[in-house]
Amino acid sequence: MYTIRPLTTLHDCREVARLEKVVWGYTDAEDVVPPPVLIVSIKRGGILLGAFDAAGAMKGFVYSMPGLKDRRPMQWSHMLGVAPEARNAGLGVQLKVAQRPATREMGLDLIEWTYDPLQALNAHLNFARLGVVVEEYEENIYGDSSSPLHRGTPTDRFVAEWNILEAHVERRLAAAGPVIRDQSVASAPVVNPSEDGKEWVRPTPGNLTLTGRRLLVEIPTGFAEMQQRDPGLALDWRLATRAIFQHYLRRNYRVVDFFLSREAKRGQYLLSSAGGRRESPSAVRT
Repeated sequence: MYTIRPLTTLHDCREVARLEKVVWGYTDAEDVVPPPVLIVSIKRGGILLGAFDAAGAMKGFVYSMPGLKDRRPMQWSHMLGVAPEARNAGLGVQLKVAQRPATREMGLDLIEWTYDPLQALNAHLNFARLGVVVEEYEENIYGDSSSPLHRGTPTDRFVAEWNILEAHVERRLAAAGPVIRDQSVASAPVVNPSEDGKEWVRPTPGNLTLTGRRLLVEIPTGFAEMQQRDPGLALDWRLATRAIFQHYLRRNYRVVDFFLSREAKRGQYLLSSAGGRRESPSAVRT
């Protein structure tokens, strides 16, 4: 059981910086958000929440800073970190959910952040549990990093858009079970049917000529391990999916859902195009 509370002191910020190094394995001080930046940020509209165990040790945190999107005030969520020994217990979800009322108290309704589109578990959290949508793909946005979790492939990222007051977000947060596809989603064509491999599925170039209202794009599971053990395959996946996502996002598709199949060693993003209309992810039943 963890207690989540706002972090307000320089000591708290130093604990966050220490945990950053543990979570991401940074060896370069340039990669760490330093305590002076954290403390000034939270005094001027940033949100920094920490999760503590029964002994009072910090086991996770989430940090966002104030921002503007098309002159719309919002929160940009820069980091969410959970200590290795506290993972697989839903703490990351708890921290994101706690970020929501803290943002609402500021009179804001939008939180955005980046994440690696090839990280299937993060995709499942962001879409299936939180209800984000994606309209932007950033190529190598962070450049080289000293983290072993980022090494070997360009740091391409989706920009997750979390409109925290929308109805489909409320439904995802309240859902007790997994997302169920309706028939129109299950029958959507797959842009890039992956090929079975010995340890991980392998990418295919993908079909960039599809025009259906809904499309599916496949990614592998276990990408972080793939980066360490088979960096060539990881780079193949990065470049293949980069071309696909950039192409279809330019054509007015948006990413509205994600389906995870651990048994098949793959996941599928749902892309939707509504002829200029912003289709809600509610087309998929929960």
